Amino acid sequence: MTLSEIKSALQIVSQVEFTLPNQQRVPAHFHVTEIGAISKHFIDCGGTMRQEQAINFQLYTSTDDDHRLSVEKLRNIITLSEQALGLPNAEIEVEYQGQTIEKYGLAFEAGVFHLIPKATACLAEEACGLPSLTQPTIAPSQTCTPGSGCC
Repeated sequence: MTLSEIKSALQIVSQVEFTLPNQQRVPAHFHVTEIGAISKHFIDCGGTMRQEQAINFQLYTSTDDDHRLSVEKLRNIITLSEQALGLPNAEIEVEYQGQTIEKYGLAFEAGVFHLIPKATACLAEEACGLPSLTQPTIAPSQTCTPGSGCC
């Protein structure tokens, strides 16, 4: 989800709700403690220079159970961030406190924002000599037998 997409989604909801990947809701008294621009300039293991941009939203849950972030307040925080930082229309990355700071992608469905798990990946598999991670496909009519290597 990009910055423009979250702004559009905020036009059609009456409350801001986030769901974790395990389907649990982020407690309703969460705060958005920061919105920022992330710029990453790096070289992958194959020697290719890369640049990535993202918009960071940090969600924080405190002990103030009566706090509620209104749609209007979140729109205002986004507007202030855009004006002050000149934010691009980049993908949103959400930070949320778990056992450590966890990073998620963001999706929107049925009026709820969903935190989507992110994973690391090798960007230059051909240069690293990593084995292919694709699994062999089995036709529906085939069966696997122990030791056949098909499953």
